[in-house]
This record gives sequence, C-alpha cells and structure tokens, in this order.
Amino acid sequence: MITLEKLTKIFGTRPAVESLDLTVPKGEIFGLLGHNGAGKSTTIGMLLGQVWPTSGSVLVCGHDVTRNRHDALRKVGAIFETPIFYDYLSGRRNLEILATYTAPTSAQRIREVAEWVGLGGREDSKVRTYSHGMRARLALAQALLPGPELLILDEPTNGLDPEGIHEMRETIRRLHRNLGLTILLSSHLLSEVEQLCSRIAVIHGGRKVFDGTLAETRASAPKLLLDVDRFAEAAALLLTEGWITGSDPTGHVLLAPGRNVSGIVRRLVEAGFNVEGAQREPQTLEDFYLSVVKSARLGQGTPSAPPPVAASIRPS
Repeated sequence: MITLEKLTKIFGTRPAVESLDLTVPKGEIFGLLGHNGAGKSTTIGMLLGQVWPTSGSVLVCGHDVTRNRHDALRKVGAIFETPIFYDYLSGRRNLEILATYTAPTSAQRIREVAEWVGLGGREDSKVRTYSHGMRARLALAQALLPGPELLILDEPTNGLDPEGIHEMRETIRRLHRNLGLTILLSSHLLSEVEQLCSRIAVIHGGRKVFDGTLAETRASAPKLLLDVDRFAEAAALLLTEGWITGSDPTGHVLLAPGRNVSGIVRRLVEAGFNVEGAQREPQTLEDFYLSVVKSARLGQGTPSAPPPVAASIRPS
C-alpha cells in the first residue's frame, strides 16, 4: 500500500528525512515510531501530498503522490496533526462539509461512519458539547468518509484519558478486522503500538534505524531481572566480561548475544556474589525502542528539530 524509496526532504541545509526506504504491506497495522523532530510528521506530510519531497519517490496505493496525487489518495483517509471542526455546528454537519472536499457522500454513508466510530445518537449535537474523546471519534469518522483502503493516523490518541485511549484502540482494531483496512499508525504511546501493530519502523534524525516485526523486537537482547547483592558491582563485572550489554538501576540487565542465564549465575557465584534469583523477562517495545535510539545517538549524535512542517507545503 505504501512504498517509499530514497525519500528525502531538506529544509534549508538540514535534512528532516534522509534517504528513507519503507514498505507497508496491504492489510497490516504498521507503527511509525520516533521522538519529536525525528521526521515522522514530515514523512506523513509527504505521503499525503502536503509536503513536497526534495528527492526520492512516494507511492501510495500504487500511484506516485507527486505525479498523480488524486489517484494516489483517492482511497486514503487520514488524521494528520490537530483536526479542526466548526464548534457551532453539529457533528453531522461538520462531516457533510468535510465530505464536499473529497467526493459526494450520501446521508446514509455519514450515518454509517458515525455509528462505526461510536457517535451514533450524538451526531446531531453541536461539536462544542463534545468531549475530547468524542472529537477524536469525529476526526476518525471524517477519515473514513471516502471509504478508504488505507488509513493514516498521526497520534490518534493524543490528549485522551485512559478510557478514551482504550476506546480508540478497540475502534482501530474493529475497523481493521471488519473493513480490512491497512493502517499506518504514528504514536508516542509505545504500549498502544505494541498492542495494535504487527510491524514497526523507528526513525531517528530523519533516518530509519529499524524496520521489522514486533516478534523481532521481543527476541532482541533478552532482559534479565537479577537479584544479587552489590548489584552495581555485579553488573559492572558482567559488562566488562561481555556477558551483558547494559543494565539499569531497577536490577535489570540485557543479555549479550550467545549468553544465557545459567552462565551468568555461575560466573557471579564464582566471583563471590550472593545470587538470590535470576528471572528472564520479555523485552517490551519501550525497552527495544530506547535501546535502538540510544545506539543511533551514539552513532550520529543527537539531531536538532526540523523547521515546522508547514514551511514546506507546496502551493496548489
């Protein structure tokens, strides 16, 4: 559904996105991760034809966005940056107005999408009476109006309370399951990405530093909870001898490739440490993400944030 090849966007002299290759297969929920300023919003802006690439190609639904924007985005729905609505109008009227920007949309279709996102019964209320969660559902309804095959969601749970986050997560799952949508999800909530996505890509400093499955992130650098006296000394020994690749103050260490729990326990006992327990724990997406970003920073330095995305929008 999405193919990016050597995609680059340069603001002035600084690249915001640099030589990015990315493929999002049909039918997947794909997570796009990165800190503020990493290049996620610029990448999504180029996918939607709102940001003009400096070089490289952007294919969406088999069409080049820069050459044939209409066909590329005809079956694409999106929540990008902060959705803006007419507060003094009803949710239904807002959807009717927004539908005129894309294609003629029937009243039945508007009722249908309102039901899908959980606004049934409130679509005739004025938007100023909506909670933040209801506004998020209205934004999702707007993205569904064109009957998309691809849904691009940029921070769809931003600002929601835990209940609203849960409802949005379940709605995304239901839409993916019932409508067969391909979904590109950009989010800072790694726990949500972990529960929703089958594949992820991590962007740092405008470059892709990881692209793979969630299973691959869990298999990488297994985490071990080590109950040992003088933990800091024990961790320093294991790190020096290559048994682990890192540790944290909570008593966790990351096993080095080819190392195992029994070998670590045996080595610590030989060195005179009192080991009460050693329990392997699955690595979370947060653990993996922080590890990947740390490695990228050590390799290239911490980048500064790019100029605002709006500065690169190509006039129509």
